[in-house]
Amino acid sequence: MKHMVMAVAALALVIGVAAGGCAKKQVSRVDVGETIDLSGRWNDTDSRMVAEAMVSEALSRPWVDKHLKQHRKEPTVIVGTVVNRSHEHISVPTFTKDLERELTNSGRVQFVASKGEREELREERTEQQTHASEETAKGLGKEIGADYMLKGEINSIEDEEGREKVVYYQVTLEMIDLETNVKVWFGDKKIKKLVERRRFGF
Repeated sequence: MKHMVMAVAALALVIGVAAGGCAKKQVSRVDVGETIDLSGRWNDTDSRMVAEAMVSEALSRPWVDKHLKQHRKEPTVIVGTVVNRSHEHISVPTFTKDLERELTNSGRVQFVASKGEREELREERTEQQTHASEETAKGLGKEIGADYMLKGEINSIEDEEGREKVVYYQVTLEMIDLETNVKVWFGDKKIKKLVERRRFGF
């Protein structure tokens, strides 16, 4: 009986150690620019690459030079609404921030704060009129209005058969003249992914 109890205890210990081993996690740091596709869904790499490609394409079109020639200053742009009409959750704020970064860093356009950011900045300027010294308080009514708004949407199509799945994304963006509503640029970027499931999981 004593031997049986010891055997059961030893077996329990082995199972416990094995279970503990299976539950271990390994976490490592990777370069933020590295492409890692785990699920095949839209990810940070897609967001960054699409934003870079589309802003580069938009700024290479004639509307920028036309504006410079007509107004003798770089166009002022704001990013408006980008609607996610795809079949999956996509972090649209991350994508619009990628667009804002590319526009700002391009040096070809002037970029103004978004609607939400402007509210905070106006509140700060209003408070400065009362609480800051006259020499340092920033004046009211000196904002620069945007000339163009960048809007767009993200769509997707999914096709699945057996262990294979094809996911197709199409991002369309439009640059619209805020005064005339004229669309001065229209562009799209497509991504197609083939996801293959292994026989014993991913």
